[in-house]
Amino acid sequence: VQLQASGGGLVQAGGSLRLSCAASGRTFSSYDMGWFRQAPGKGREFVGGISWSGVHTYYRDSVKGRFTISRDNAKNTVYLQMRSLKPEDTAGYYCAARLKGEPAYDYWGQGTQVTVSS
Repeated sequence: VQLQASGGGLVQAGGSLRLSCAASGRTFSSYDMGWFRQAPGKGREFVGGISWSGVHTYYRDSVKGRFTISRDNAKNTVYLQMRSLKPEDTAGYYCAARLKGEPAYDYWGQGTQVTVSS
């Protein structure tokens, strides 16, 4: 599966953005999807994920209640709705896919930059 993330940009603190990740192929519904981010000088961190069915979602503590992950399997797209953005959310955001039942995310998109100004 090939992934293409989009929707990043510059936003003021407290604002919102929605990232999209479009996947190629006809087996999108076979993959759990995740969002990761990496800030300058820092390691990559897991933001959240959604199961292949969309039933289960999970988030890192720092974004719970502010970020929402959803997917539309008919459109081969996963979304990351980000609200109440903070300067510390500034990072490159990457979507990733793992075949359901597998432990690791093996497929990665190219990333989209989110910058939150204070």
